[in-house]
Amino acid sequence: MMEPRSPSWFLLISKEDSMILPHLFFHIHTCNGRSGKAPAAYSRHISRTLQHHMLALVTEGKGVLQVGDHRHPAKVGMLFYIAPGVPHILERDHEDPALFLTVHFSYARVSLQEGKWDISDETPALSLQPVQVVKEYYPVEDTFGKLIDCWNTKLPGYEFMAKTLLQQLIITLYQDERKQTPNFAASQKVEKMIHFMHQNSQQKITLKELSGQVDLSPAYLSRMFKETTGYSPIEYFNKIKMDKAKELLIEGNRKVKEVAQALGYSDEFYFSRLFKRMEGISPSEYSSKKVHGL
Repeated sequence: MMEPRSPSWFLLISKEDSMILPHLFFHIHTCNGRSGKAPAAYSRHISRTLQHHMLALVTEGKGVLQVGDHRHPAKVGMLFYIAPGVPHILERDHEDPALFLTVHFSYARVSLQEGKWDISDETPALSLQPVQVVKEYYPVEDTFGKLIDCWNTKLPGYEFMAKTLLQQLIITLYQDERKQTPNFAASQKVEKMIHFMHQNSQQKITLKELSGQVDLSPAYLSRMFKETTGYSPIEYFNKIKMDKAKELLIEGNRKVKEVAQALGYSDEFYFSRLFKRMEGISPSEYSSKKVHGL
């Protein structure tokens, strides 16, 4: 089985967005910022209200960006997120005009529930701050720049690649924003616990064992873990186990009882009830549909 990827990106976004981001399907309208135009060619004053989302990173110069009723100085390293329907005005400095990397996009929420696809056109604002000073500028600028270059060169497959880079950019921005908050230390402790869960997915783990990993009381650990992930520690551990169970079932050469035992469940029927409660179908039904197409 493959070693799981680090969950750092998940822990560094809000609980609400950690639940929705994996289900978003992005459409990019346009990207700008590396066209080679001289600074004098850019408009000094722009006033508009967009019907889609926009991210803008200041890379050069100075100016003022008014978002709604709030005016913000635009200087290198600042990131602006403009949600649909939010009026904004850009005023570039005459002597040293602000230049941006920008991406304009929309998205829909796409999910698969019990074999049926659901598409929602509702596009609420992401929980990014409207204005933030990027703490780690170069990773953000690098990803944003790759997105712009991909869009401008338009090589075969550029649209798919650009969407992937946009998702990566949003995750990078969440990481940067959350590292500046007081609960970053808590996120690191939760990450350590999740890593421990992955390493011991074939065993039983108690709340006391988990709390011992980070030197916290079980009660405080449970509260902190749920505030960060939206799940209790045991619920999250069971999610990890069920994901591994699906991997084993897809391999197609193990019986349900063998999968249960491989994940530390001595009671095959308890494992099946837990799997059905979390996945909507029983392990045997999952195997039949996903592996054998029955």
